[in-house]
Amino acid sequence: MSVITNLTRAWLTRSFRPFTFTNEYDQTLSYEDCRNLGLYVHIPFCKSICNFCPYCKVRYDEALCNRYIDALLREIHMVGRQQKGRKTVTSLYFGGGTPALAADRLGEIIDACKAYFVITEGIGLELHPDNVTVETLTKLKNAGVTKISIGIQSFQEKYQSVLGRKTVDREAMAEALSAVPFETVSMDFIFALPGQTYEDLKADVDGAFASGANHIAIYPFIDFTFTKSTVKALPKKEKRQLLDRITRYCLEKGYTRNSIWTFAGETQAGYSSMTRDNFLGFGCSATTLLKEQFKINTFSVEEYCKRIDEGELPTSLTIRFTKRQRMVYYLFWTAYSTRVDIRDFEKFFGVPLRKMYGFELWLAKLLGFVTEENGIYEMTLKGAFYYHYYENFYTLSYIDKMWGIMRKEAFPKEIKL
Repeated sequence: MSVITNLTRAWLTRSFRPFTFTNEYDQTLSYEDCRNLGLYVHIPFCKSICNFCPYCKVRYDEALCNRYIDALLREIHMVGRQQKGRKTVTSLYFGGGTPALAADRLGEIIDACKAYFVITEGIGLELHPDNVTVETLTKLKNAGVTKISIGIQSFQEKYQSVLGRKTVDREAMAEALSAVPFETVSMDFIFALPGQTYEDLKADVDGAFASGANHIAIYPFIDFTFTKSTVKALPKKEKRQLLDRITRYCLEKGYTRNSIWTFAGETQAGYSSMTRDNFLGFGCSATTLLKEQFKINTFSVEEYCKRIDEGELPTSLTIRFTKRQRMVYYLFWTAYSTRVDIRDFEKFFGVPLRKMYGFELWLAKLLGFVTEENGIYEMTLKGAFYYHYYENFYTLSYIDKMWGIMRKEAFPKEIKL
């Protein structure tokens, strides 16, 4: 895996220099001129820990949660005060963990963000199925949340037991969602589980839209080395067949594909915290992407709070991009939306995309990975599968290694990828 990602990185960046993250960081962040800027807030608390989940999380404790949110608010103010006036941003997303465990304080966090940022495309929040009650949904809506994403993973009992989840009461969930409507109700599912069939996944998709969703996300199962999961993903051939069939099914149903893994049943429905040119991240493990750097906060809740108490940003690692590195990062995550517009690339970098990666684009078209029309490159089904296939390599070679280290060390000295 590392050979594939290393060769790809070297070719696309035109350098054998690795991605090097160091423990230095800027106390002042240059985001005032960033266009298409998004916000992300991480709430790491869960009532129980799912063994397949790789994200930064700890078991919920009310006192620790309140201490953490106090620190989180201070981080938002520390960063927000660095600019004059209020900065326009696309969106605000809450991830975790289980952000709804902090439902009573979400209003404070949103108000702190709104003191410095004008949010134009709504506020999204991830939910555990247990949180989908009229009481909790009402709190979220009153706080300003406009979009929710419910981590179903699977409605099938055989996979709920494999993933350590309990049965979802679809009828009660549908009633709650009907009583408290949101602009977007997305439901997340995992595909490529062992023995999973097209009929299994189709039943999940149909069940989601029948239970109040107007948007779905179908994420591939990735076997992170540091999780306790014993689940093994489907082999490549079966995985591709499953992804192609469920994609065709969703398109035949008239759903709009708005990213590699997501489909919308209504035009206005959308949920993605990933497809942003730049973003600011708040909370432990949250990442910040700016024009020339990428930084990631410490994964330790205790050390996060301590650093904030000292009046310092909780940055654990920073990479200073070369121009080519930044271009690769831009293209990789922009492609997540299944399309890349050459005009957007040139506006962002000041150079034509075809000048920088003309050969690669020609080859992608030749291999049937993309089509091109009016300066927009769009992925084919084949291209979407191989994006997923490479993203799996990328995740296990880069993210798995970095997160595995950061789960053990609050502030590593250096990581080379």
